[in-house]
Amino acid sequence: MQDQENNQAGEQPAEATAETKAAAQAEQTVAQAATEQAATAQTNLEEQLAVAVAKAAEMQDAFLRAKADIENVRRRAQEDISKAHKFAIENFAEAMVPVKDSLEMALSIETPSIEALKEGVDMTLKQLVSAFEKNKLVEILPQAGDKLDPMKHQAISMVPAEQDANTVVTVLQKGYMIADRLLRPALVTVAQ
Repeated sequence: MQDQENNQAGEQPAEATAETKAAAQAEQTVAQAATEQAATAQTNLEEQLAVAVAKAAEMQDAFLRAKADIENVRRRAQEDISKAHKFAIENFAEAMVPVKDSLEMALSIETPSIEALKEGVDMTLKQLVSAFEKNKLVEILPQAGDKLDPMKHQAISMVPAEQDANTVVTVLQKGYMIADRLLRPALVTVAQ
């Protein structure tokens, strides 16, 4: 019996040692798996960080390029506005130069006849009207009986007349518009 007891006692420590070894191996395997998982997670995080840094650099580059483009557009727009202000009357000036030339030629004639002078003034007036038309400078010349338009006419006085009240009786001075903008109102007298 003692042998049996010794056998059983001897078996138990061997079994316990095997179980302990198995448990230690399991723990070691779990620890290795955890270490590998942590290393993989760290590598994954490093890759994600590298991707995020590259993307941030790309976005910063795109931002700087967009900012430079906007600055260039703003600068070009300011230059265009400056040129437009400087040369706004260029077309009108080109149309007025022949009118000046005609007037100077008329004054250079030493003994002009009245008929030649009248013909020269008529031709100069036609050049001036043509210059006005090219540059959209339009006359405002209301007719007698037209309703007073305060946006285009300026009433100088009211006179008794046989026509409706607030209608144009006479035009004292023509008015002018550039395209749709009033340059000078027509001076008129209106009926009371």
